[in-house]
Amino acid sequence: MLGIPRSVAARLIADGVVTPSRGARREYLFTFQDMVMLRTANSLREAQIPSRRISRALSKLKASRGQEAPLTGVRIRAIGNEVATRDTVRQWQAESGQLLMDFEPEEAGAAAVHSLHQAPSTEASIWFQTGCKLEAEAPGEAEQAYRRALSADGSYLEPYLNLGCMLCAAGHFGEAVALYRCGLAHLPDEPLMHFNLAVALEDDGLQAEALASYGHCIELAPEFADAHFNAARLYEALGDDMRAIRHFNAYRKLQPR
Repeated sequence: MLGIPRSVAARLIADGVVTPSRGARREYLFTFQDMVMLRTANSLREAQIPSRRISRALSKLKASRGQEAPLTGVRIRAIGNEVATRDTVRQWQAESGQLLMDFEPEEAGAAAVHSLHQAPSTEASIWFQTGCKLEAEAPGEAEQAYRRALSADGSYLEPYLNLGCMLCAAGHFGEAVALYRCGLAHLPDEPLMHFNLAVALEDDGLQAEALASYGHCIELAPEFADAHFNAARLYEALGDDMRAIRHFNAYRKLQPR
């Protein structure tokens, strides 16, 4: 009825992204939320995103929002060969959780975390735009372009964020950590840099250091909901229920109605 190939549904069922029940004749019975996931997966497939990446991205999104949380108000789309997610507040890379700069106009009432950096030099801007164009087809060349942008202007936030996301997506967490720490030497008061550093540290298994970076992010931007949520998850995993509850409560208060 929706024009979704059977293979797309079968992959998401096998990976546990959608969990339909069974009818009297053993047919699959999908919920509305399942159908949203299936249509989203199909649109990403049509944008040439690999099936395994689609499954990982949607699994991560489902886990971060809770099993029953609706996807209304969340936009999922392909940017190059990556899956990006956007709500009324921020845009992030679905697989890694790293926040991305969002150049679309903000929706009314959105409480976004704004960057404090200055306009980059012309040379750095040209190299950054070159990197953006090369990411999908030539990631190696894109990485070099981003590094040249940073060589031209070490205080340019966007190349750090894009390059860091690329490194994390490739599993090079240590390199991403080093990159973000280099960026913080130039932009110590940039909450986005602290947040992405924390995500990279967490992916690298360094929970205590990740919590410290989430803490720095929250000190600079107390309204940064995702930092509260991630800190709460880590405190919960470490058995510190009091701090976990405090950050979960802060996260809930900051969520758009």
